[in-house]
Amino acid sequence: MKRRNFLRASVLGAGAMALPFTLWEGTALAAPAQNAPSPYGPLGSADANGILLPAGFTGQVIARSGQTVPGTSLTWHNAPDGGACFADGAGWIYVSNSEINPGGGASAIRFTSSGAVQSAQRILTGTRQNCAGGKTPWNTWLSCEEVSRGFVYETYPFGGAAVQRAAMGRFKHEAAAADPVRRVIYLTEDESNGRFYRFVPSTWGDLSGGTLQVLVAGSSTSGSFSWANVPDPDGSPTATRSQVSGSKSFNGGEGCHYADDTVWFTTKGDNRLWQLNLANNTYELAYDDSLVSPGSPPLTGVDNVTGSTGGDLYVAEDGGNMEICMITPNDQISVFLRISGQGSSEITGPAFNPAGDRLYFSSQRGTSGSSSGGITYCVTGPFRP
Repeated sequence: MKRRNFLRASVLGAGAMALPFTLWEGTALAAPAQNAPSPYGPLGSADANGILLPAGFTGQVIARSGQTVPGTSLTWHNAPDGGACFADGAGWIYVSNSEINPGGGASAIRFTSSGAVQSAQRILTGTRQNCAGGKTPWNTWLSCEEVSRGFVYETYPFGGAAVQRAAMGRFKHEAAAADPVRRVIYLTEDESNGRFYRFVPSTWGDLSGGTLQVLVAGSSTSGSFSWANVPDPDGSPTATRSQVSGSKSFNGGEGCHYADDTVWFTTKGDNRLWQLNLANNTYELAYDDSLVSPGSPPLTGVDNVTGSTGGDLYVAEDGGNMEICMITPNDQISVFLRISGQGSSEITGPAFNPAGDRLYFSSQRGTSGSSSGGITYCVTGPFRP
């Protein structure tokens, strides 16, 4: 039996006996996501910006690294990475990290209700390799340093000085996702033997103090999990990932997204999307490129992940075919868009505006393959409600 078929049979067998393999709450399915035609139809030809999109969708360039954001005085940062959107009256704000070291930081662009650029500003400076992050329910952006013993910085897109949040742990941070039900923040770690964490604030809405915990589970791809306190969140002399016996290792933690009692996170080292079912404390695979059948896996180099208002997940590639793929609530995966002519880049920062009809993202190194060549885009169209 081929490795892919053997793994798929093993996972399905374990799932049938032990777990209600669900991707979304209320959906009883039996496998990680599989290939299927896109609900939006096939990709068309590349547009003037090199983006291949389904019929009815259009793309535009919002900003370019090293150039002034049109209509503002702000020079857009190099290597745009993780991002998020915040409602701002009838308009919205898109926040983007800068993954350079030194320099780093984050910037924000304010849009009118029609999607026109209104203003732009830096909201974080002087940090290191700010990769991904996450938004909070109180409208701040958590910008995470992807360096050894890196920090999380809480930034304020609506105004205010950024604050270092040391209590959230010092490790090679990647992404964050807020869970308002359990009042915790989930955190990924970009190490080949990284861990998955949650931060429990002493007071919800105040990240100045609290408890860092790590996920404890077995070595299989599904099962139950628990949380254990990390004794020393400062990570010195012993790294946080090495402090708790039984904590589960993940190969290169990347994007993280929470919705409806579920948190998803990606691991780029093994091209997987993991799902934690928080209502019953179980975990499973939502996608694994070695389990895709039939045909070749559409998604490799899994990285940032976000969700649409319609419940679809959108996963960006670091490498691969420079695609954003979508996974529907019935466990079907397909390509949503592709960027051509930028094989030395990666897609970063996917985020929907509050109405769910615009998707923002960046090509971190653009056509040049350099951090100074980043391009930030917006795609508009009939996204599923």
